[in-house]
Amino acid sequence: MNRFIDRLLAVLLLAIGILCLIRVYFALGGEGAGDAFASVRLAFFGAAGFVSALAALLFWGGPLPGRSTLAPKRPLFGRGAETQPGGRPRLRRLFAVVPFLAVLALVIDQLGPWLGQPQDAGKSLTAEQPAPSTPKGEDVASAEPAQPPAPASPAEVALAPSGSPPEAAPAAAPPPQTVAPLPQAPPPQPTQPDGHREPVVWLALAPDGHSIMSASTDRTIKLWDIDSKRLLRTLGVHKDMARTALFLPDGARALTAGDDGEIVLRQLSDGAVLHVFSSGQNGGVNKLAISPDGKRAVSGHDTGRVIVWDIEKGSVLHVMPGHDWSISGVAVSPDGTRAISGSIEGTLKLWDIGTGKQLRSWHGHERGPYGVVFMADGRHLITGSGDYTIKLWDLDSGREVRRLEGHSGTVYALALSADGKRLLSGSLDGTARLWDMKTGNETALFDSRSGPVYAVAFAADGTVLTGGYDRTIRDWPAGGGDGVVLFAGAPE
Repeated sequence: MNRFIDRLLAVLLLAIGILCLIRVYFALGGEGAGDAFASVRLAFFGAAGFVSALAALLFWGGPLPGRSTLAPKRPLFGRGAETQPGGRPRLRRLFAVVPFLAVLALVIDQLGPWLGQPQDAGKSLTAEQPAPSTPKGEDVASAEPAQPPAPASPAEVALAPSGSPPEAAPAAAPPPQTVAPLPQAPPPQPTQPDGHREPVVWLALAPDGHSIMSASTDRTIKLWDIDSKRLLRTLGVHKDMARTALFLPDGARALTAGDDGEIVLRQLSDGAVLHVFSSGQNGGVNKLAISPDGKRAVSGHDTGRVIVWDIEKGSVLHVMPGHDWSISGVAVSPDGTRAISGSIEGTLKLWDIGTGKQLRSWHGHERGPYGVVFMADGRHLITGSGDYTIKLWDLDSGREVRRLEGHSGTVYALALSADGKRLLSGSLDGTARLWDMKTGNETALFDSRSGPVYAVAFAADGTVLTGGYDRTIRDWPAGGGDGVVLFAGAPE
């Protein structure tokens, strides 16, 4: 038995030695190069790795026995039998303690404050927001969840939102992060005083096709007239970055949402606030979708909850806590009976809006599906993701039907043409692309050359609209080529 324990200890020591030597290997690869403290760490882990490997050989071979031996000239059995310590106890303890210190050092080295994360080249568009306080006098989504509450999880707001979920296994990988790459030297852009002062993250075309609504991280919602190419009005300002702005089917009202956790019903004629839906402790609103009849809204929150709202009654219908991580995309089916939600680690869930029950759940992407749209038949779904792919799904079976590839960055926004034949995608790689849904082929490429594209839409005349990091709203010919600045951003 003692011999078995020695060999088991030898395997453990060898593993510790290998970990130390791997740490040295990565350090020699450039980590902390030129840092005196890093050199001390390098020397320590090198020595610890060598000692641990040597100890493993000694314990395996037997020069350091730990079992006691029979004292000389004593009987084998009975009271007179005595034993004496065998082997080399001090040396044995030394070879056991050094690897233990190495393990302790590895843990400290991994968690130490000197391990700063690399800084981005510019402003990161991933922001973590605390749950906002509940505004007085407003509706709070405090209804009982339709299902048992999900386990506690960090709240992450993903604008280029970007957290991996806890799984059944004890160890959970860290959540994926998606940070927009910033242009090295953006070309000069036209400006206008009433334009957005920060990136445009949402575009929505009015039912009549004559105006467009935009949301920006500068917290404002703006309404633009396409025909006269001018700003009609700033509809409102959220307390935190605005995420979504949607026209209601009547063309006279709009719903806007943002990181402040508020969904605001606004009158388009003057921007007057008609009602405020507050998510309360359910967190900021990452994405919002409206049913075709304009009676229901579905919101996805940074706490992982999905909420169904009754717009006409100004109340909460369901709070659905099925996701463990921040919601990155939501959509409502053409018949208004179902909703889809996606979270930042790639999970997709199909919901029954009427009952609040989950119909299907599957892991669709390696990272969050930020663009989510239903096909006109309601049986197929299109998702664009942080894994750079666009996928077409059969909702009856949960099977992937087709995959569209071409983007080299997170696919952050999707828009489907009115006839369902063309798909428009916007990406953090700085491009928008047009796809033929029948063949799956890319038919046009629109290169902003000025940073990530966060928002896309089809204009009434079939041209392509984009909004992005450069604060502008651009119009592009449907066949590809250079676009024109339809509405410029504010001067910096």
